[in-house]
Amino acid sequence: MRPFVRSFVSLVLALAGLVALSGCAPKSGSQNASQKTGTEGSSDITTAYRAWAIAECNDLVGSTRVFVDALAAGDIARAKTLYPTTRMPYERIEPIAEALGSLDPDIDGRDGDVPADQWRGFHRIERALWTGQERASINDYGKRLLEDVTLLRAKLDGVEITVPALALGAVELLNEVATSKITGEEERYSHTDLYDFAANVEGARKIFDMLEPTVRRRDAELATRTTESFQKLDTELGKYRRGSGYALYTELSSTETRALAQAVDALADPLAKVAALVGATK
Repeated sequence: MRPFVRSFVSLVLALAGLVALSGCAPKSGSQNASQKTGTEGSSDITTAYRAWAIAECNDLVGSTRVFVDALAAGDIARAKTLYPTTRMPYERIEPIAEALGSLDPDIDGRDGDVPADQWRGFHRIERALWTGQERASINDYGKRLLEDVTLLRAKLDGVEITVPALALGAVELLNEVATSKITGEEERYSHTDLYDFAANVEGARKIFDMLEPTVRRRDAELATRTTESFQKLDTELGKYRRGSGYALYTELSSTETRALAQAVDALADPLAKVAALVGATK
């Protein structure tokens, strides 16, 4: 995840001391941690989320295999078409990858995020596809990408998940939109940022939908406000849907990108308050 730059920074950082996703088997104290949050049905929520995340990761592995096959065949046009949709399952579950050591930078690091001799993953392939740079090595990067997403799937079964951590994950996904998608810097060569944008929002919405019954029991007004903010952001994003995909980000005017940013900001505050609500101890 990229550094937080929005107004809810202090709240999220405070909550981050309460919870974390870790790349290990569930600890004996995890049940007590769930009880301290007072979140009703927390085990049902985390079980449901894990099942959903595993399904997304299975989709990621399968779609990456097809993408890598196109690279191996030298079918650049097909690989370009597959690139943005292949990434979407990853973008929906990115907070989990963030918790698993170096997997996030290995899979999703951008040019400059990591030392040049360690840079690999989607964005190194993106640069090769759209600029021709290092095109001769693209098949090797594809093979390594498939290994990395397969490793992510293997680790997913054992990652610890808590309800407060899920709420923070939703905030982090929205922050991904606010810091790197809205600026167009994430997909600097392909300009397919709106696919990532949509997937981040979908991942955050999935988490909120699972938490919504608890939030509504505790603060019905907050639940309604958050739901409406998601709907408004989806409506704004929907203006740029093109068939089963999205417009290139470079097609949007500054007025249109500003409207998207305002819709993201309108969701940021209630979503951060949801994180506070489910992360607070009783």
